[in-house]
Amino acid sequence: MAGESLVQHRIQKLLELQRRGINPFAEEKFPRTHLAQEIKDNFPSLEGNNCKVAGRVLAIRSHGRSTFLDLQDSSGKIQILLRQDKVGEERYALLEFLDIGDILGINGEVIKTKTGEITVEANDFLFLAKALQPFPEKWHGLREPELRYRFRYLDLIVNERTKDIFYKRARILQGIRDFLTQRGYVEVDTPMMQTIPGGASAHPFITHHNALDMDLYLRIAPELYLKRLLVGGMEKIFELGRCFRNEGISTRHNPEFTLLEVYLAYGDLEDIKRLTEDMLYHLATAILGSEEIEYRGQKISLKPPFRCLSLYEVLKKETGTDWEKIEDVEEARRLAKSLGVEGDTVRTRGEVLLKVLEKIVEPRLIQPIFVEDFPVEVSPLAKRRRENPYLTRRFELFIGGEEIANAFSELNDPFDQRERFKEQMRRWEEGDEEAQRMDEDFLLALEYGMPPAGGLGIGIDRLVMLFTDSPSIREVILFPLLRPKEEE
Repeated sequence: MAGESLVQHRIQKLLELQRRGINPFAEEKFPRTHLAQEIKDNFPSLEGNNCKVAGRVLAIRSHGRSTFLDLQDSSGKIQILLRQDKVGEERYALLEFLDIGDILGINGEVIKTKTGEITVEANDFLFLAKALQPFPEKWHGLREPELRYRFRYLDLIVNERTKDIFYKRARILQGIRDFLTQRGYVEVDTPMMQTIPGGASAHPFITHHNALDMDLYLRIAPELYLKRLLVGGMEKIFELGRCFRNEGISTRHNPEFTLLEVYLAYGDLEDIKRLTEDMLYHLATAILGSEEIEYRGQKISLKPPFRCLSLYEVLKKETGTDWEKIEDVEEARRLAKSLGVEGDTVRTRGEVLLKVLEKIVEPRLIQPIFVEDFPVEVSPLAKRRRENPYLTRRFELFIGGEEIANAFSELNDPFDQRERFKEQMRRWEEGDEEAQRMDEDFLLALEYGMPPAGGLGIGIDRLVMLFTDSPSIREVILFPLLRPKEEE
């Protein structure tokens, strides 16, 4: 039967139920007493007890005057037995109008069948919602990733792993909040619409406010507003929220993503290292029950302390070249090209180093490692190293071949910050749309005095990828951005 005919067939069943005086979409709530897994976990103490369960029908098996159903709720599946002599002939006849995907409420007794399966034997049942669309045939019709992302609601129904990923994501977010609040950090909210895009180097999305008749930017990072709060005396703060970057889509990038930023007044990069190590170790042991995770076939230990190398050290180790001695940008470009890294569009030597790090080195950094000492031209918000002002107090944390975190000893000198912004503006005026803009209000805040501080940013989506062994960022975002279906 074609898809449209299947829908019509289900609609006919719905109309027949209505003709018999039954509303296929329940008018009142259904007060459940147990979830499926609760019944299984508490058997045999629940054996013989009456309970109310509700969920979606995933399978129907009829044997004469008995029908078995697989009913799924948020906790899992449980078998339902409906016998004609138990529910009555008239009620039992209504099962003719039942389809896979329908949502039922069951009132019944907890038993164990002859085959040893824990089951709810129904005394009665209630239609709570009629599914008019047929589900993927034999539950194998929703394996194509693009379809799974587009029809996430079906993906959650038919693929247990998908549901597990997003429950785990929720636990990770809650675990981060618990970890930080227990250490005295306060969660705050900062604007998602900003007059000046700042806090990172990225191409922003632009929107327009009609009442004020002004263009605004969806935030690329909350950093500059969080630092204003440091100026205001909020000394231990964090924000978990959405950010938006108008960039390409890949297995590691989605234009809308979740970012954690943490700031510690009177701290520095070393404090942030310890905080990062402790938080990831805590999450792994609390959520996964182990300090070790598996990602893309590799066993990874999150037990502190993590390795730490300078950018020059890790580049030399992985490429065999001492990049510290290469001072000319053209020479750096040529060497990068010899490694298969195109650098024709980059403007500075530091950007060449970042490209080599990303394309050549990063995929090889499997065990946790802090890579620190980044050039100043690619770190406009980080403090310079006292002994080498060309380098900054910054690290990036790599795990499983992915960048997971970025952190600074935060720049709080308003004169130095202004000069960094001027350089960024020069690049922006030359056509670099990802360069940061001059933010006079932020500079004014710095002039009132910002305490020395350590700051941390963690991409939550990549962290969830790591903790769930997911190969693509789209696997861990409930509704990743997709082109509308009619345009494909």
